[in-house]
Amino acid sequence: MIMAGKKKDNNCWNKESPKGSCKDDDKLFGRFPKGQFHFSIGYFLIVFIVLSMINTMLAKTPATQVPFSQFKSLIADGTIDRVQLGEHEYLGFPEARGTNGPGVGQLGGQTYKTVPVNDPSFIKLMDEKGVSYAAVDNSGGQSIMVLLNWIIPIALLFFLWRYVLKKMGNVGGNVMSFGQNRARIVAESETRTTFNDVAGVEEAKDELVEVVDFLKNPTKYTAIGGKIPKGILLVGPPGTGKTLLARAVAGEAGVVFFRMSGADFVEMFVGVGAARVRDLFRQAREKAPCIIFVDELDAIGKSRANNIGGNDEREQTLNQLLVEMDGFDATSGVILLAATNRPELLDPALLRPGRFDRQVLVDRPDLEGREAILNIHAKDVKLDKSVDLKEIAASTPGFVGSDLANIINEAALLAVRGGRNLVTMADLHEAIEKTVAGLQKKNRLINPKERRIVAYHETGHALVAAATPGSDPVQKISIVPRGLGALGYTLQMPIEDRYLMSQGELIGKIDVLLGGRAAEQIIFNEISTGASNDLVKATDLARNMITEYGMSERFKNVALTKRAHSYLGGETNQSREYSESTQQYVDEEIARIIDERYEIVLKLLEEQRPVLEKCAAQLLEREVMESDIFIDLLKEENFPVKNLQQ
Repeated sequence: MIMAGKKKDNNCWNKESPKGSCKDDDKLFGRFPKGQFHFSIGYFLIVFIVLSMINTMLAKTPATQVPFSQFKSLIADGTIDRVQLGEHEYLGFPEARGTNGPGVGQLGGQTYKTVPVNDPSFIKLMDEKGVSYAAVDNSGGQSIMVLLNWIIPIALLFFLWRYVLKKMGNVGGNVMSFGQNRARIVAESETRTTFNDVAGVEEAKDELVEVVDFLKNPTKYTAIGGKIPKGILLVGPPGTGKTLLARAVAGEAGVVFFRMSGADFVEMFVGVGAARVRDLFRQAREKAPCIIFVDELDAIGKSRANNIGGNDEREQTLNQLLVEMDGFDATSGVILLAATNRPELLDPALLRPGRFDRQVLVDRPDLEGREAILNIHAKDVKLDKSVDLKEIAASTPGFVGSDLANIINEAALLAVRGGRNLVTMADLHEAIEKTVAGLQKKNRLINPKERRIVAYHETGHALVAAATPGSDPVQKISIVPRGLGALGYTLQMPIEDRYLMSQGELIGKIDVLLGGRAAEQIIFNEISTGASNDLVKATDLARNMITEYGMSERFKNVALTKRAHSYLGGETNQSREYSESTQQYVDEEIARIIDERYEIVLKLLEEQRPVLEKCAAQLLEREVMESDIFIDLLKEENFPVKNLQQ
């Protein structure tokens, strides 16, 4: 949703300007509203320059150091006309030209100085030669020099140190405040998020209802002898709403909410994190009942096992957290909520009963959950009557809450860009494609030959998908470049959520991935680099069938690797537990599966070459082919559509 804001008032002295409206770049030399003053590096530079100038002006005139005997000779021959007698030195000045009294200074000529010697004849000599002399008290000048050279520079360094600490995020800039926690305290009146703002994670919400009920009615549980879990760990992929759930718990219970990231505990100084943990729990006990929420717990809670060398700061912070969780009473009204994407990395001591007693899985939403999330994010967006959020939810399997919120926002921006007052289905579908395939690059110039190769490549994927039983339906074929290096794409969307796949469906996926390269070979009698990503995915599927799913002839029902589960997705750590001869078999079996499936796909497309060429020609003309046009073309050509979902 686009929000309109007031125009910035650059006049920080304007009475109408809101307090604190000046930005950081306006604060170099103290442009603040009246009545406010802030220490700035600009002040430090100005004071330093002024003090340097004062010190230079008050510095003594350079004088030539001479022995006492020579000093007397200079008085005797009339070179020195005036003498300034100090406690630690004598200064001799030549004939005065415009002085303002003894000790004030000399406007010209050479100045001489010497170390005082107890000589009774010295005063008599000056009287005989008519030299004016006077004793000078240097205590005031020495005090000024000490002030300028020591006290003021040290004070300036102190203020500069405070300034640096503030920039580093140290609360209040106090040197001794490193141990203070950085939790952001949200009062009960400020936490307005409730369970009505959370959708798609009904099971997780049900688990947290007890926490809310305990904070509202603790005697209900203590009367029967029950205890609420001390700690609740929210586990799930990024963007599923773990932080939102924690805020909803605080909002429903109406209690103070301490929010802090795991990274906020760790500093470069050993022991700071542990001090912050102690300070956090101390404040929480004072404000009980309350909720402590630690986001990204794996930043301080990583397992200490097999940690060669270790990290003293993180381990001390973790140890203090373990002690604090054991130390506070479950009936005190302090509940610790934490969230992580990497539960497999956490120390076992954290996960045992008595600390984090309950682990709540906040998983990716299903079809109904996605629709509910879309309804929440679309309630303030003006939608066209034709918009069907259920259809959008069906087109976004595997999307999490943050992805769906982004789709609604992107669709609204696309509508504004197109000059429309309402968000249409076309805007939502374009937002989905932008999220899945990347930004459309209509201005990228592609030579005609490469454009034909891309058209046949994508048509090959689509035809094999239509001929493969159980394959996801083809929603769109495009040869408009998108994202990072993608010259075209075939968009397939399942019509329902799937959690299991059969061996035949896995092989069908490999067939669809190989369809692009097979089409290139049939039409152009050569292959290109455009299938590199397809080959990587096909090879990974074949390898997983052999090593993880037990779908090979030699190692039936045997898992050859161990894979650590990760909610972050992408690459996961695998440990190989088989011999070199088995590795050779795995490589040969992967090559055999890929080669067999490629020959089958080649045969299919060779038999349907007229359909391939007609479909590719249509794609070259249109650039984008929707599913209805694609299906109609297949029906006209009597293409053997075996996918019942088409």
